[in-house]
Amino acid sequence: MASQVNSPLPPGFQLEQYRIEQQLSLGGFSIVYLATDAEARPVAIKEYLPNSLALRKAGEIEPQITEEHQAAFRYGMKCFFEEGRSLAKLMHPNVVRVLNFFRANNTVYMVMQFERGRTLQDFIQRNKGHIKERFIRGVFTRLLNGLREVHAHKLLHLDIKPSNIYLRNDGAPVLLDFGAARQTLAQDTPMLKPMYTPGFAPPEQFQDREHLGPWSDIYSIGAAMYACLAGCPPQRSDERLKKDQMEPATKRWSGDYSPHLLETIDWCLNLDPLARPQSVYALQKALLTRARHVPNKTPASLLERVGNRLRALIGRS
Repeated sequence: MASQVNSPLPPGFQLEQYRIEQQLSLGGFSIVYLATDAEARPVAIKEYLPNSLALRKAGEIEPQITEEHQAAFRYGMKCFFEEGRSLAKLMHPNVVRVLNFFRANNTVYMVMQFERGRTLQDFIQRNKGHIKERFIRGVFTRLLNGLREVHAHKLLHLDIKPSNIYLRNDGAPVLLDFGAARQTLAQDTPMLKPMYTPGFAPPEQFQDREHLGPWSDIYSIGAAMYACLAGCPPQRSDERLKKDQMEPATKRWSGDYSPHLLETIDWCLNLDPLARPQSVYALQKALLTRARHVPNKTPASLLERVGNRLRALIGRS
């Protein structure tokens, strides 16, 4: 079945005890809605609906799945449901809170706490080229607290990117939209087509998928930090394996940010999984180092003027 766009459930639709208000986002794997619960509190609901396997036309409620795709759709639905069950056990301020998950309309729904704020992607686009180092260290150090909790439960995120990092109105980061169900592999079982975000996915997510681990999420964290500086993702890792044209952070932003931060980003973006930080703790420790003495981004031209002034003063003595 060719990829298609599925129609969302209409506003006002009653889904169990929830009322659909509007569609928030539409992806290749799911649709996310803003809804209200029985007490009129806002929630976000993610509906399992991979557009490569199922089709729902306007005015319909249940998706149409051909016989050819029934097994893969059901297997993916099972993975999605199990992921919801696992995420519901996580209670951390930097990880989206799963409140409920249930089957309905021949698919599965995951109910999450609705957060007010904006994505890191929005922040990057509005502040391109002007994001300070202190902000980057602060956001990612706190975000890694949540990712540590995820990894402690033997889970992987596998879709970390700025659009999946939410900044609450108070600035606290929240990790959204886990992609683990999309990446689930098992022998002799129908598979969903692997899904990833070019530029943020590590090389093992394209090919050596049996080598996925905490270091895979760490590559994505490095790519997200790189995007904060560049305003766009780095070169995709599968292309880097063929011809690495990604300019290292230590070279591209030398003089604009501390060498320590730039070295940390390049460390995360190593193509060799074993050459990256092997745990979130190791990366967190690196980001916290010298965090109390981090300058805000200073233009290189200003540094040059200061240097010239010092040299002039020395020359007079």
